[in-house]
Amino acid sequence: MKEALLHYLWKFRKLGANTLSTPLVTTSGETIAIINTGIHNHQSGPDFFSAQLRIGEQLWAGNVEIHIKSSDWYLHNHENDAAYSNVILHVVWEEDCEVFNRSNQAIPTLTLKDRIDPALLINYRKLLEAKSYNFINCENQFAEVDAIIINNWLERIYFERLERKVIGVDHLLKVKKGDWEAVLFTMLARNFGTVINADAFEELAEALPIKTIRKLTQSSGELEAVFFGLCGFLNETEHLDSQTQSWKEAYTYAKAKYNFKPALQHRIEFFKLRPPNFPTIRLSQLARLYEKNESLFSKIITVSNRKEFHKLFNITTSEYWSTHYNFNKLHKKRVKKLTISFIDLLLINTLLPLKFAYARAKGITTEDDLLKLVRSIPSEKNTIVTGFQELQNFKNDALHSQAFIELKKNYCNKNRCLSCQIGNSILNKT
Repeated sequence: MKEALLHYLWKFRKLGANTLSTPLVTTSGETIAIINTGIHNHQSGPDFFSAQLRIGEQLWAGNVEIHIKSSDWYLHNHENDAAYSNVILHVVWEEDCEVFNRSNQAIPTLTLKDRIDPALLINYRKLLEAKSYNFINCENQFAEVDAIIINNWLERIYFERLERKVIGVDHLLKVKKGDWEAVLFTMLARNFGTVINADAFEELAEALPIKTIRKLTQSSGELEAVFFGLCGFLNETEHLDSQTQSWKEAYTYAKAKYNFKPALQHRIEFFKLRPPNFPTIRLSQLARLYEKNESLFSKIITVSNRKEFHKLFNITTSEYWSTHYNFNKLHKKRVKKLTISFIDLLLINTLLPLKFAYARAKGITTEDDLLKLVRSIPSEKNTIVTGFQELQNFKNDALHSQAFIELKKNYCNKNRCLSCQIGNSILNKT
């Protein structure tokens, strides 16, 4: 038995199929009527705050503590902790001793061992004590869960994931003192850096105030030169081709004019990256994006569909990079533009959270528009998405792929089946 299951049983009043015919009673024989189970506390202190119960003829308001054995009360030293002085009911799997509070008063106790539906316990053991599974605990029962339950849950946890990203946007907005353009640039820079260079590109963004970027974009190629200079790519003094030498001169001038700090502390990596994701290519594309769009944030807020976003981010590198991936290394000429799949990732990880955060800050309701947009984006391709698609055939859209990632990382991997509607459905199957 796990305390997490007892929390679940109390929270959702799964206290026996025969509750009406056999009322809840304390171990001393007093009847218990639950008016409110209380607020589930996931931090230190009693497990449920502000519960309301009628025990015998007395109405009580206070906290509920839950343990496997009643003696755990003493094992955890609750009898000496003021935080537990307002516990009005001790819910346990089994009672092995009487429990008293700091005032030496007996605490009413409810035992659950003989009240719980055996089918629920069997399902729980199958789910949480599975010894062999390849992907998630419930993979063998997943296909049996009603599609409506699954789809409603996936939509909900998509918004959970989005909300966490929005919290990050809100934090960054405070750091940037309410400047949405600066927030956008920092978020875009991080995503243009991909996983390998995200921290380095974010450091680059922190080194460039948005007002400086606006000034640098007035002259073609100057922002790109500053990007390369701050990243340390222009330090070589020998064997520079004419374009690189031109960038170096532009950066030297801008460094003196804007008093830039020395090169970044984070090292820029090429290792394990495919050439289209080389930092040289992404930096050029990011610079061109800002050269092409004077008020990028305003445009993003007004754009409402995927096709328009693709048009807005239809960006190529500067001419030099059409024949290079690295400095001084030529190859056959080819256009290096932002791909549709890369723009879709920007939409998922940067633009949608930013739009949602901005709308909420302005008191605008956008959930329906956001759902329509995210459902128009094809699903990401990764092992998590593939794993769920093998369990059941889902729609190929970003809402599902983002929800799958949230479900796997924050529910399945942490064995939070009791907090998952899919897990709940399996537990309550008869």
